[in-house]
Amino acid sequence: MAEKVAKLGVSREKDFMYYVKDGGVWKVQRKQPGVPKGRPEKVVDGDFTMDTNYIYFVDRDGDVARAKRAVGGQKRKKSARKAKRSARKAKKSKAKGGKNKKKKGGKKSDNPMDGLEL
Repeated sequence: MAEKVAKLGVSREKDFMYYVKDGGVWKVQRKQPGVPKGRPEKVVDGDFTMDTNYIYFVDRDGDVARAKRAVGGQKRKKSARKAKRSARKAKKSKAKGGKNKKKKGGKKSDNPMDGLEL
């Protein structure tokens, strides 16, 4: 879960997004259609150093909190069907010598009269 890093008590405005950068709290206007991009401005300077192993954010109380960063995510299990398919493809490419050969002959026509001679 999250732990509080600095008690700043930032009061939030509805149309702004708040984030933590370089030990300070910044705000920028939310994107809206037809409105140009807003410029970020510093709200308050915090007295803490940031660690790259954590994600920092402004919580509901307006304080800075951090949570452990999930690096790399979670490994997912391969389904049995996908595992068989990938093993089969590897086996085929090994048998062919790893080369993709083109088949001879052109594209077959949809017209049944093409093959007949008069």
